[in-house]
Amino acid sequence: MSTVKTIAADHYPRIYLYRRIVQAKLFIDRFYAEKIDLDNISDEAYFSKFHFIRLFKSIYGKTPHQYLISVRIDKARELLQQSKSVSEVCFSVGFESVSSFSGLFTKLAGKTPSQYIAECAQRKNQVAANPLAFVPKCYAFMHGWDENSNFEDAHQ
Repeated sequence: MSTVKTIAADHYPRIYLYRRIVQAKLFIDRFYAEKIDLDNISDEAYFSKFHFIRLFKSIYGKTPHQYLISVRIDKARELLQQSKSVSEVCFSVGFESVSSFSGLFTKLAGKTPSQYIAECAQRKNQVAANPLAFVPKCYAFMHGWDENSNFEDAHQ
């Protein structure tokens, strides 16, 4: 087996293998909302599934499936910040079940999708009510803004 490994290493330089794994990652990034699975992803990189999983995890620190889930959850966060419904977000990022989406979102984000929407709405209201509170103090100081200044006047 070590002979096979040596031959493979000689025939396929590391950069070539790395590019194929990156190609598969980009495939996930592009088609995360589609019904893709390990077969589709490993085919994109021209590897057997098990070899592909091992290489992908060694490069990205996650299995391809874990990476796909994290991409979907990240996209879901973006959509939930726009106050889209949980079911709309669930299906638009590639999940087939609201309950599985909600469970994974809660596990990875530490709160339910509904709680996340509520927190985003609350933060938007806080920013609208007191925008200066969300500007770093050092930046505000450099521009002469302080708690007693009129932020809108100073900003223009």
